[in-house]
Amino acid sequence: MQHTATALIELGAVFFGLGILGRLAWRIGLSPIPLYLLGGLAFGQGGLVPLTGIEPFTELASEIGVVLLLLLLGLEYSASELVTGLRRSWTAGLVDAVLNAAPGALVALLLGWGPTAALVLAGVTYISSSGIIAKILADLGRLGNRETPVVLSVLVFEDLAMAVYLPILTALLAGVGIMGGLGTVGISVLVISLVLVLALRYGRYVSAVVDSPDPEVFLLRLLGAALLVAGLAARLQVSAAVGAFLLGIAISGSTAANASRMLTPLRDLFAAVFFVVFGLNTDPSAIPPVLPFALLLVVLTTTTKFLTGWVAAARQGIRRMGRARAGAALIARGEFSIVIAGLAVGSGAVPGQLAALSTTYVLLMAVIGPVAARVVEPVAHRVVNTVAGARS
Repeated sequence: MQHTATALIELGAVFFGLGILGRLAWRIGLSPIPLYLLGGLAFGQGGLVPLTGIEPFTELASEIGVVLLLLLLGLEYSASELVTGLRRSWTAGLVDAVLNAAPGALVALLLGWGPTAALVLAGVTYISSSGIIAKILADLGRLGNRETPVVLSVLVFEDLAMAVYLPILTALLAGVGIMGGLGTVGISVLVISLVLVLALRYGRYVSAVVDSPDPEVFLLRLLGAALLVAGLAARLQVSAAVGAFLLGIAISGSTAANASRMLTPLRDLFAAVFFVVFGLNTDPSAIPPVLPFALLLVVLTTTTKFLTGWVAAARQGIRRMGRARAGAALIARGEFSIVIAGLAVGSGAVPGQLAALSTTYVLLMAVIGPVAARVVEPVAHRVVNTVAGARS
């Protein structure tokens, strides 16, 4: 009973504190994500006032937050729009992989950590945070912008690439070798293909299964379906985020509109917990030793991600302001990067410093990403006006 009371007090303080931080972010015109992360850092292990006893709830709630973020992002687009976007953006996806994986691999080799650690850190710097970016686009009201489908296509390409990357990485960390992960890769590709076909041809039936005139029944069906699909996807070595996203695109029409309206408050609540948990799991004392290398990666990969979004948007005929917004939106790293680093460190196959470097890098990028997305428009306007004034 005493443990439960303590957990309720701490959890209540966390939620109330999130409300204060969210209000502050709204007042200063900033996405609340950086404040949530810094709040978690202050009250996690090694922070000012470490919280204990709420981990079982917060860990699960943070996973649900990622699922809901990606589900609602999927609800914004149809399956045909997704396939069209992938066809148009596959070259940008390849450029993205080369530009953003290379810095991580090179830094790991420079530090003498070996090829396996290089593959791990390449994944950490390559993959953008679908969860953070989805929240950024929603907070800034950019879901309907012309460049948003381009950003979405790059994110989907990255998530699908993870369906191949993670099984191979797991096999290497276990000492099995590349061939040992091919079976899991085959399952991942098969599952993704089947869900896309289902969404394209039978999306109306998926909508009918979850739809209901009763709001309570509708919410229970929708949330239950999302968690079931996400869990099954994770069990089959496909990302839970990919599973939730694909379910979202399979739901269409008025059902999708009602789902977005009903799930938005739940998404915001659980997403806030996700970002706080990320900060809670970061020990501030581990940051200073790896900070120089983390800053180097931040500079390199902020530039390469921005270029990725700029090039991808330019190929779709989007103007410069839209290209700048696309580039800034892709900067943030988050949940996938931490998953990759956690797998590697837990296996004991890579140096322990890799965890501190990955955590420091992701924390910085998770703060810089939302800030960059927010300030890119005024900065770009100033640059354009300066250039126009110089020409005149």
